[in-house]
Amino acid sequence: MLDWLKNINKDYPEFWKEYLTKFETKPNKFVVLSTETSGLNPNKDVILSLGAFSVIDDSIVIKENFETVLLQYKYLQDNGLSNEFIIESKMNKMPEPDALEALVNFIGNSILVGHHINFDIEMLNAALERLDCGRLKNEALDVDVMYRKLTDINDKQFSLDDLCEIYKIPKSDRNSSSEDAYRIGLLFLKLKSRLGIK
Repeated sequence: MLDWLKNINKDYPEFWKEYLTKFETKPNKFVVLSTETSGLNPNKDVILSLGAFSVIDDSIVIKENFETVLLQYKYLQDNGLSNEFIIESKMNKMPEPDALEALVNFIGNSILVGHHINFDIEMLNAALERLDCGRLKNEALDVDVMYRKLTDINDKQFSLDDLCEIYKIPKSDRNSSSEDAYRIGLLFLKLKSRLGIK
């Protein structure tokens, strides 16, 4: 009942305090974000990898990217799952706390963009809670919602592949969170101009 009381004098980690100060200014970029997770339950599942790109002035800035595999050995061990993906991946690898801190530093106060972005944000919030941080404060846009708004379709959700097919965005054989983030970025740029989002 008095949960808010616990947070009054809460001592957050330094990177989180710094993140909170960034919201004193207006965001100057979008960050397209994609997560790969072990499942769909933020309370039980974990993030396996993260991919993100900055979008500035109607361009995906390839140099401004974030990609990492999260070292979730304990989760995989406890659930009897293979960690082959982690071992074989050539991507940068980080423990969850380091990956979250680096991601929070990367996104700053930017507007987040994703496909079913609320799920990504809930997974990130659950992980941030384990680090005694608060919840992400960033505004967010969802390419599925944007497409449905544009086409006035309210009774159906579209997968990332559906949307990419509609807009003729090719799919590569490499399935990764960064690949998905890039495809979401291309979709976002197409939808953003059609919806007149600045």
